[in-house]
Amino acid sequence: MAIRALFFDVFGTLVDWRGSIAREVRRLGLPVEAEAFADAWRDAYQPAMEAVRSGARGYVKLDVLHRENLDLILPRFGLGGMPEADRQALNLVWHKLDAWPDTVAGLRKLRETFRLAPMSNGNIALMADMARHNGFHWDAILGADVARDYKPKPGVYLAGCDAFSLKPEECMMVAAHSSDLLAAAAVGLKTAHIARPNEHGPGKGEAGPECPVDIAAADLLDLAERLRP
Repeated sequence: MAIRALFFDVFGTLVDWRGSIAREVRRLGLPVEAEAFADAWRDAYQPAMEAVRSGARGYVKLDVLHRENLDLILPRFGLGGMPEADRQALNLVWHKLDAWPDTVAGLRKLRETFRLAPMSNGNIALMADMARHNGFHWDAILGADVARDYKPKPGVYLAGCDAFSLKPEECMMVAAHSSDLLAAAAVGLKTAHIARPNEHGPGKGEAGPECPVDIAAADLLDLAERLRP
């Protein structure tokens, strides 16, 4: 069955969260090691979502979890006295993460043939702001806010397929994380891995898939070439 829609992981796959946060930390002049701060903030991401996935708490938007995680790590970096207004402003850095160099051109090419949507744990407002910041053009914004749950729960992927009135096999999940692709494949989606070997720092990302995938691409432009009709 022909692929009609592409769903994209965003953090790490389309945007450089680590480099973007580190640049913002430096711009603000915070007296911390910028990359270490970015890593610490991101390290709290999965545990915070797991509380929702496990049912220990109800669904809350990722903006809320990011803010809770920021409050958690600030004292560790000697910034426990940061004013509320500064905390609110810093939390919005996630809304303006910068795209990897190939992302905008790759999405433009892919959109010539396929419906495109983020399948992200980021909430709709976050995804909309990031799209405006980078010039992404989506046909819809799918993911956690639509499913009221977080990947890799099966319902998140299936809610995206249902939103486009498509069968799972008509959709392809595109991600730089093998765990995301494994979960999508388990409910019937096609999968494409994008190499982001420097996501967590030089040589600390996935240079290739760690599970079977339908396509292993060097970047989004390579994916567009491989999916060309």
